[in-house]
Amino acid sequence: MAQISKTVTSNASKGEKRESQIYENVFSEIETLELPLGTSLRSVYDDQPNAHKRFMEKLEARIRNHDREIEKLCNFHHQGFVDAITELLKVRSNAGKLKVQVTDTNRRLQDAGKEVINQSEEVIRCRVQQRNIATTVEKLQLCLPVLEMYSKVREQMKAKRYYSALKTMELLENTYLPQVYQYRFCQIMTENIPRLREQIKEISMSDLKDFLESIRKHSDKIGEMAMKQSQQQRTFNSIVKKQTNTSHERKLCIASGMVPDRMDETMLEQFQDEEEEYEEEVLTAQDLVDFSPVYRCLHIYTILGDRETFENYYRKQRRKQAGLVLQPQSNMHETVDGYRKYFNQIVGFFVVEDHILHATQGLVTRAFTDELWNMALSKIIAVLRTHSSYCTDPDLILELKNLIVVYADTLQGYGFPVNRLFDLLLEIRDQYNETLLKKWAIVFREIFESDNCSPIPVANEEEYRTIISRFPFHDLELEKQPFPKRFPVSQSVPEIYKEFKEFIYASLKFSESLHRSSTEIDDMLRKSTNLLLTRTLSGCLQSLIKKQHIGLTELVQIIINTTHLEQACKYLEDFITNITNVSPETVHTTRLYGLSTFKDARHAAEGEIYTKLNHKIDEFVQLADYEWTMTEPNGRASGYLMDLINFLRSTFQVFTHLPGKVAQTACMSACKHLSTSLMQLLLDTEVKQISMGAIQQFNLDVIQCELFASSEPVPGFQGDTLQLAFIDLRQLLDLFMVWDWSTYLADYGQATSKYLRVNPSTALILLEKIDRGMKETNKKNNIFSQFRKNDRDKQKLIETVVKQLRSLVNGMAQHT
Repeated sequence: MAQISKTVTSNASKGEKRESQIYENVFSEIETLELPLGTSLRSVYDDQPNAHKRFMEKLEARIRNHDREIEKLCNFHHQGFVDAITELLKVRSNAGKLKVQVTDTNRRLQDAGKEVINQSEEVIRCRVQQRNIATTVEKLQLCLPVLEMYSKVREQMKAKRYYSALKTMELLENTYLPQVYQYRFCQIMTENIPRLREQIKEISMSDLKDFLESIRKHSDKIGEMAMKQSQQQRTFNSIVKKQTNTSHERKLCIASGMVPDRMDETMLEQFQDEEEEYEEEVLTAQDLVDFSPVYRCLHIYTILGDRETFENYYRKQRRKQAGLVLQPQSNMHETVDGYRKYFNQIVGFFVVEDHILHATQGLVTRAFTDELWNMALSKIIAVLRTHSSYCTDPDLILELKNLIVVYADTLQGYGFPVNRLFDLLLEIRDQYNETLLKKWAIVFREIFESDNCSPIPVANEEEYRTIISRFPFHDLELEKQPFPKRFPVSQSVPEIYKEFKEFIYASLKFSESLHRSSTEIDDMLRKSTNLLLTRTLSGCLQSLIKKQHIGLTELVQIIINTTHLEQACKYLEDFITNITNVSPETVHTTRLYGLSTFKDARHAAEGEIYTKLNHKIDEFVQLADYEWTMTEPNGRASGYLMDLINFLRSTFQVFTHLPGKVAQTACMSACKHLSTSLMQLLLDTEVKQISMGAIQQFNLDVIQCELFASSEPVPGFQGDTLQLAFIDLRQLLDLFMVWDWSTYLADYGQATSKYLRVNPSTALILLEKIDRGMKETNKKNNIFSQFRKNDRDKQKLIETVVKQLRSLVNGMAQHT
């Protein structure tokens, strides 16, 4: 028990020691103010119950211990504290005095330091300003060139020196701005430079547009000057040649002792005028148009790296302008000024392009100009082909040709191929020849209308020589005849010959300057002259021959005229040969078709003579008034027939100047037509009956015709050739006059028949008419005539003959 109690007491003692240790640790922490205290306090409260109470007890005991220690410490130091307070009180009065002195000294020190402070602040401020100024000057030295360059850019743009402005901007952007890039104004400049470039591009493009508009307006004048220069070059060559000849003549004059001033003044004045015209100042494209905008714009776009855009724009605009230039006015063909303006504009356009081609590098290329030229050439040829077709005035076409030649020579001088233009001139030459043919057709018609179609009378040698000088006529017999005398041709012949020469000259004018050989020009002249012969003159002759008022006398004169004109064709060939100096023996030389032309005209005139003769015969025959039922003839030929024969005699006397065959053919044709007309009178269906008295009267008229034929109205007929024209009528009338039907019927079809030319159908028609006439006559004379034996026999004979004739006619029809 005691052991247990001891053990318990020992354990309790250990517990108290441990608890006391814990409290000591807590108190140490509290005293040292180590925070947080939560962990320590929690250990106190968590270990044992009633720990709070014991802790508070321990804490109060600890506080009492500390209070006792403090009290002991204060008691120990109290006397010293009192002593210190006593000393401090003694020092207090001295400290007040010292404070006053210090305050006064501080005041005086502050007053003295204010000026120093002010001077120091001023020095500091000045040094700051000095440093700022130095920094500013340094920066300004970097910025001033930038500002100067930018100002220079502005001045250059204001002065429109855009190329220099771009160069300055390039220098500014690449050299100066990188040195001061940190400043805001540099950033503004950097942002403005692209805008300035765009502005320069826009201004340059605007200048280019103004330039394009300017050259469009001045193309006419540029082309006029270029064509004038080309024309003057040709004139200059002519002047040099003339002056060379003149100098040679002047030397000859001096050598022979003649005064040079007595040379032909007219020629000298002409030379002077031509020299003045050549020396007249001719403005060039550079004089009329300022090309600097296009150069400047090209350089600007090149610097900006956009040259291709500029080239494409320029070429596109020039293509459009080419289209406008090539568009002609609708009435261009009316005057030569319209063509001249059209050519001037085109020449001006291509002169500008040629200048741009050689003055710039690559803006336009030869390929581009060739493309434009080929396009323009096709358009020009189409326009000229169309508008020249409207021209009806040969003088206008000739002026057009001269314009085209100058135009072609001008552009050829600038290196453009113009062969197609000269080929076009050959087409226009055909049009020119057509207009010449129309013009000369009017001239020929006027000549024919004013011609009296009678031989030209000459009263003296002068008049004779005048005609000879105008027309190559050679006749020894006519020369031997005394004055007054007559040429066989009418006034129209020398006039026509003269007009042929004028036509050749007019045709030659077009052939000049076409760069063709003499042989080609000779061929052109001959072909156009042949057209004048075969178309124009031939047509006019045909129209003249067909006119109603042209009589037989006029037709005879036309035949004579064409004969002499045909003979004059060889002189026209010689005339062309003298002009072209091409020998007529050349293999390819074209011959004039005068033989065929005038031969056709003569044939037409001869045919018209035959027609008019026949028509005149018809007019006379229409006057015939036969009494087909007369019992006895009048004993003389009909009046209309005698008038007709007299007319034929007088007409054939006029034919003495005609070739023999023509007169003979006309005479034979007239006699045949008269025979046919008389036969138609007998066979006219309106004539129902014919008496034997009428047959006898008709026989008297035929006898007069035969007498006329035998009188040889036109010489040259052999034997009774002309009388054979009336053989059909003669055999028919003999058959009825003799009443030889037995012979006719017996010998019909035999070559030796007496009535070989009598057709059965003709005989049948006439016999039936006679039969009806006899019956009608018998009825009127005696109503009992039908009972007479002779009449009955004759009637039966007629009926028998009629039957046989009908059988012959039917046989002929079946055979056919």
